[in-house]
Amino acid sequence: MWLLLINPNSGNGRGEKVGRIVKEELAALDVEYIDISANSAKQCQENLKSRLVSSQSFEGLFLVGGDGTLNIAIQELVKTSLGVALIPAGTGNDFARTLNLNLKDPRQLISFYLSNKPALVDVGKVGERYFVDVLSTGFDSMVNERANAMHRIKGRAKYNLSILLVLSTFKPKNYEFSIDGLSFESKAMLIAVSNGISYGGGMKVTPDAKIDDGFFDILILTPVSRFEFLRVFPKVFSGKHITHPAV
Repeated sequence: MWLLLINPNSGNGRGEKVGRIVKEELAALDVEYIDISANSAKQCQENLKSRLVSSQSFEGLFLVGGDGTLNIAIQELVKTSLGVALIPAGTGNDFARTLNLNLKDPRQLISFYLSNKPALVDVGKVGERYFVDVLSTGFDSMVNERANAMHRIKGRAKYNLSILLVLSTFKPKNYEFSIDGLSFESKAMLIAVSNGISYGGGMKVTPDAKIDDGFFDILILTPVSRFEFLRVFPKVFSGKHITHPAV
């Protein structure tokens, strides 16, 4: 018996479409599951939480959604040994990119999950919350917040527009760091603590990161001019920005 959690609102409604395909494929393969889907992120987490505390055991969780839905599920799954079978249906799908999953064929992914065993990945913790991809602060987190508020623009375009809007008024901030016993201060535009490779729909902020090596990759961008930022920014999609002296 599997659990199935679909966030129909992921990817501006793509979650609902992909969810239908997943249900059809699971039925065709005679895979038994309990559907705990919900229309809100909060209810998705509550449904998952209530199932995980029950005495019933499950083979795994088919999760249809994006990075936000995955983050919600991780808060509960990290307390268990249950594996998650991610079916990407979000806007960015960055953790799915890190895993090199097929972003367009949920049927192929289902077959893959049913014929393979789960693998362990590293998990980060901040306060009482967990993350598996990228934790960031500064410019990029402001861009993400602005992009999430855009509902009519889809995909990478809304992140690019958000970058221009935030950059016009953004000012670097002072940060205090304590890393492996080393303490220092620095002014920075953004800081990314990464388990995964990318965020923002394919921006490879830490291209050498590995999700199972026991380490975080940390990127610190010290202040640069707006012109220099826009000049270097396109390189983030290939990961070549890390050679810049301000990184």
